[in-house]
Amino acid sequence: MQPTPEQTTELKKSCVNCGAELLYAPGTTELECQYCGHTQEIPPSEDGFEELELKPYLDSLGSQSHSEAISMLQCKNCGANQHIEENYKSLHCVYCSSPLIIEDAKTEEWILPGAILPFQIDQGKAHLIFRKWVKGLWWAPNNLMRATLDPKNTKGLYVPYWTFDAQLQATYTGQRGDYYYVSVPYTTTVNGKTVTRTRQERRTRWTPASGSISGFIDDTLVKASLQKRGVIPRKITRWNLNILQPFDSSYLAGFVTEKYTIPLKEGHLEANKEARVIADRWARRDIGGDTQRISSLNMSLSEETFKHILLPVYVSAYAYNGKRYNFFVNGQSGEIAGKRPYSFWKIFLFVVAILLVIAVIVLIIDQSG
Repeated sequence: MQPTPEQTTELKKSCVNCGAELLYAPGTTELECQYCGHTQEIPPSEDGFEELELKPYLDSLGSQSHSEAISMLQCKNCGANQHIEENYKSLHCVYCSSPLIIEDAKTEEWILPGAILPFQIDQGKAHLIFRKWVKGLWWAPNNLMRATLDPKNTKGLYVPYWTFDAQLQATYTGQRGDYYYVSVPYTTTVNGKTVTRTRQERRTRWTPASGSISGFIDDTLVKASLQKRGVIPRKITRWNLNILQPFDSSYLAGFVTEKYTIPLKEGHLEANKEARVIADRWARRDIGGDTQRISSLNMSLSEETFKHILLPVYVSAYAYNGKRYNFFVNGQSGEIAGKRPYSFWKIFLFVVAILLVIAVIVLIIDQSG
C-alpha cells in the first residue's frame, strides 16, 4: 500500500537522546544519530509496494490519492530538479556543484514513489572507491587528486525511474531458417599444378512460420530524469531490484532526491519499445531453428501497471580547465564510472622525458661507435 501524503511529509525525525536529526544508515533498516550514536528502526511495511494501474494516470496525468506537493530546487546551470531534506546541509547541485538558492524553491506535484532501493554503502565507502579509482588513472591532474581528499565532494542522490509491468500478447508471421551444408568444388594450385577440391559451404533452408506468443513483462526499467549534463553512465545502472523496499521517507534522510523530468507518458513509450524488443525475441524463440525472419509482429499489452521508484547513486562533481566532470558510484554495488580529465603538463613532461631517454641512448651509441 502506498504511504499517505501525511506520512511522506513527515521527513524530519529527531534523536530522543540529544534532539539531533536522525539520518538513514546505509545498508541497514535504521536511522542513526551522527552525534550520540542512537539508532531507531525503520518499521517494515506490512502491505508491500503497490503497482499502480497505468491507464488512469495516462488519462488524467495523476491521481490525488497517490500524488503529493514537494519543494523542489532547480539548478539554473544544468537544469536538474532536486529535493533537499532539511537535514542535508549542502545547498549545491549534486551534478555541477552550482549553488542552489533556497528562495527559488518551487512547490511541485509529483507521483509518489512506490518503492525505493535504499543505499547499501555509505558515503565513506563510496568516497574510498572514488579515491582508489582516481589513484589508478594515468595523467590525472593534481587538482583531481586533491579533490578526492574531501569526502564531502561525494554526495548521495536518489535517482528516479519508472518501472512498467504488463501482460504481452502478440501474433507473428515469418520464416524459420535451418542450416545445412553442401559440398562445393573449387580449384587451387598445389606444387605448381591445378587441382580440384571440395569444401563445405553453409546454406539456409527457409520454411514459413506463424504463431502467437504471450507472457508477463516484469519491471521494465526506464530512467525518469534527463540532465543537460552529468548523464549517469549505463555501466553503473545495474541494480538488484529484487530487494526493493516499499517507499518510506525515512530512507531519504541525509540524501538528495531528484524529481523525475521525463513524464510518465514518455516513459511508457520507451517501455513499449522495450516490450516490442521482448516480443521479437519471444517470437524468434517460438519459431526455433538456427535463424529466423520476422515479417509481421502484432503486439498488444494489457493489465499495465507502473511504479515510480528511487535508486541510489553517489555523485562527485569536479571542474578542470573550465569543464565539469562527473563521477558516479552505484549506491548498491559500488560500481564506478565517469569521464575523466587529462593533465596536459603531465603528458607533455612524460613525452619530453621519453625523448630525452632516446637522445641519451642515441648519443651513447654514437660515442661507442
